[in-house]
Amino acid sequence: MTPIPIPAAWSHLPFFAQDWPAIRDRLEGTDWLPGPERVFAALDLVPPQRVRVVILGQDPYPTPGHANGLAFSVNPGVALPRSLGNIFAEVEADTGSAPVSGDLGCWAAQGVLLLNTALSVPPGAAGAHGRWGWDRLARQAIAEAQRHGPLAFLLWGAHAARAAGELPRPQDLVVASAHPSPLSARRGFLGSRPFSRVNDWLRGRGETAIDWSCDAAGASGGDI
Repeated sequence: MTPIPIPAAWSHLPFFAQDWPAIRDRLEGTDWLPGPERVFAALDLVPPQRVRVVILGQDPYPTPGHANGLAFSVNPGVALPRSLGNIFAEVEADTGSAPVSGDLGCWAAQGVLLLNTALSVPPGAAGAHGRWGWDRLARQAIAEAQRHGPLAFLLWGAHAARAAGELPRPQDLVVASAHPSPLSARRGFLGSRPFSRVNDWLRGRGETAIDWSCDAAGASGGDI
């Protein structure tokens, strides 16, 4: 297997010494997505001191060519999955415009940690690596980012709420709603205005708002 570099800014997390070796060994010799070069993309793109917003997904898209290591994000040129289409519909309804590409690297460039709770998946087998211990990395990464200041959490669906658990603190912002999946988007996600709520909170703290439409942000590039 291609060597997998550990993200330097996060390498001190206990996960990389205690859990990663066993997961790496289980991946060895198997076919999995998004692959060695993108498995830690969410952490590679946003060091802990730059995290401002946390969006938790479940696991990468299981369709080859779709996942790029960022929760809910797809590779450039890939048609929007239905959940991401609903996210973009809410971005447009909430802020007036939406990104033109499903690659959410432009959000990561602004301090949005797009982290799945499992960072690998076999092709065509969604959720198959969900009990491998990846979730410990998500919790440790969030706790580390919190050491650098308050965070805004966008928790979409029951899985994200469970994954975050008791991590959000009184000084953090929590915007929780239904998942953007077609099965639940109309039961509380659409119309929840999460993006403007995050920006109002950031501005209230004297911080720059997130350009959710990516008009002024660079792209660098999943969850179903």
